[in-house]
Amino acid sequence: MNLDKTDKKLLLFLQEDSKQTTKELSYKLGLSVTAVYERIRKLENTGVISKYVVLLDKNKIEKNFVVLCHVKLSQHKKEYVLRFEREVIDLQEVTECFHVSGDYDYILKICVKDMADYRNFMLTKLTTLQHVVSTHSSFMIYEVKNTTSISL
Repeated sequence: MNLDKTDKKLLLFLQEDSKQTTKELSYKLGLSVTAVYERIRKLENTGVISKYVVLLDKNKIEKNFVVLCHVKLSQHKKEYVLRFEREVIDLQEVTECFHVSGDYDYILKICVKDMADYRNFMLTKLTTLQHVVSTHSSFMIYEVKNTTSISL
């Protein structure tokens, strides 16, 4: 889909705060409320806007122990890959999962309370998944940048 300059501005404003009213957005964009509403609807209907979410403060919900875990599967057979992906989707502690190239097959972002919680997750969930042959974990020391905003 081709986005014009106004669509891009609108998307940037919505990424900053999706709770802004169409009236607030219309003022910022110099458009009528109806025009803003119609643009948002078009962006939703075409799938450019896929959903609206609430971002939580990991510290306030005691899930601020962040781990990047590299996972290697025993083989790259289609059935192994698809099974692992189905299973990892159900793990609540995993907030992101990427199928990657290189020495490992996947990188998982995991948010838990502390090291004991992570150890429990590893022993009772991740390493019990079929076809996981090895893992390598890196622990977040300090979060330098964390954004959901995509530059347009």
